[in-house]
Amino acid sequence: MKNKKKMSVPLLCSVSFFFIALLLWVFGVYMIGSTGRSYMVEWQFFSLCSSDWALPVIIDYISIIFSCFVCLISGSVSLFSVSYMEGEVFMRRFMLLIVAFVGSMNLLIFIPNLITILLGWDGLGIVSFALVIYYQNKKSLAAGMLTVLANRIGDVLLILSICFLVNWGEWRIGYGMTGSFSMVICFLVVVGAMTKSAQIPFSAWLPAAMAAPTPVSALVHSSTLVTAGVYLIIRFYSTLIETQEVLWFLSKIGALTLLMAGLSACFEVDLKKIIALSTLSQLGLMMFTVGIGFPLIAVFHLLTHALFKALLFLCAGSIIHSTMDTQDGRILGSLNYLLPYSSSCLVLSSVVLCGMPFLSGFYSKDLILEGAFSGFSGSLEVLVMSMGAGLSLIYSLRILLVGVFGQNYSSSLVNYSAESGYVVSSIMILSVGAISGGWLLQSVWVGVNGFSLIGVLGKVVISVVTFVGLVYGFINYFMAGILGEKSFSGLGRFLSSMWFMNLTSGSFLAGIGLKLGKMMHLHLDLGWMEVLGGQGVFSVLGDGVKMSYLMQSGSLLMHTRTYMVLMMTVLIMGVYLL
Repeated sequence: MKNKKKMSVPLLCSVSFFFIALLLWVFGVYMIGSTGRSYMVEWQFFSLCSSDWALPVIIDYISIIFSCFVCLISGSVSLFSVSYMEGEVFMRRFMLLIVAFVGSMNLLIFIPNLITILLGWDGLGIVSFALVIYYQNKKSLAAGMLTVLANRIGDVLLILSICFLVNWGEWRIGYGMTGSFSMVICFLVVVGAMTKSAQIPFSAWLPAAMAAPTPVSALVHSSTLVTAGVYLIIRFYSTLIETQEVLWFLSKIGALTLLMAGLSACFEVDLKKIIALSTLSQLGLMMFTVGIGFPLIAVFHLLTHALFKALLFLCAGSIIHSTMDTQDGRILGSLNYLLPYSSSCLVLSSVVLCGMPFLSGFYSKDLILEGAFSGFSGSLEVLVMSMGAGLSLIYSLRILLVGVFGQNYSSSLVNYSAESGYVVSSIMILSVGAISGGWLLQSVWVGVNGFSLIGVLGKVVISVVTFVGLVYGFINYFMAGILGEKSFSGLGRFLSSMWFMNLTSGSFLAGIGLKLGKMMHLHLDLGWMEVLGGQGVFSVLGDGVKMSYLMQSGSLLMHTRTYMVLMMTVLIMGVYLL
């Protein structure tokens, strides 16, 4: 009975999330979609020195549908947690963190005000730290510290941008506003968003956050934490477009992140880290899309990516849970016989990730490639983007070859367990979204329909980019001996380490940053700042109080001495003035 009471909490949360998602979908499609209008409700708190502080709530197509997808994925993750976290003692605490996480994300979605957006922004950072260190071991604690330190950089940059916005007298920068320090403000907002979305050079924390439970990873890496930076840039795009230099910088960083994460995923062996690196690759693609001037298509890809990436994580979590916490791809294999349902849905989500025609990932990826080929991007930039997009099929095939269709080197079949009904139900809901989500969004959202005609040659190039990863299958089967360790030993070490991003950003934040913080704490906070600050002032006040006490002690000798000192002081000043 106690276990049933404990499991009722995620069930209740799941039903609530599904109900909210249904209401938002009906409201967004039939209320916002039928009228074609956007609404804003605003409460003004106070106005001081020509600066207003208000709480605006924006209700448009982007915010409604994005919040609907967040609630849908959160409901599926909560339903999945009923089986995955069945041995958890503090189930209510875990679900409370999940609810706080979703609430912070919705606060970020609906509020276009930089001051109030910090509530959701900081809420995501704090709750993500609590979720990453949930298992409370050394690995999860190290990953949590790296995550929270990287996110704190973004918090500081957003606070600095708010300080510069005092010159505008307005905290909402999403309406094409320009003024003094516009370049600095836009650059601070973009770099702050890059920290939350793990772009180069802040990429080390995202694979490290895999120390969290798999339901948390499915939620974090699909529609909440890592997408917050992309959503922030998209929401404030109308102001960022006034500074083309910042968007140029963003497109270059996005293309590099796309290429780096795709190449690293091709050499990774951990199942969850391969999926995490694929998330990083897709985030780079979204940043590149915003940088070249197609924010609406980036939103479309953000929504479709949330569906199939959450499905990918839930399938991987089902496999890990059913194989006694085994996630090393070198010993997994033959899962199509042992876990047919989870394996088939893993194949489905990988196919959607590749951009297979008429599945949800195809619609947004095809539009992005069309926009890149028909836009004004540089040839080298388009080449890097094409290589990164083509790598999606390679690391998807790698997931399937090492995890599903390869040779099994794991333990006996006694350790395997069948999927529960809750796992099957949660995966089935997201499978329907991964298959029909792109078509459904295009049918109800006119703005993301096909917008450019690039000719037959462009379509052929897009097809080649989408399916060039099939070459990896032939190399893996027929030329593995020829292209072995001799060719890729040194290069493989460089690529599998994310271009040594762990050393440049991870070690800097977790190692050098913490050492410098400790040194500053010892030499500044407990050193001369303490002498000239709190302790020094306290000592001076204490001596002054002692002197005042002595002067007022009532002794005739003390009054005489005080009188003589005052008389001598007056005489010396009089002589000096004369």
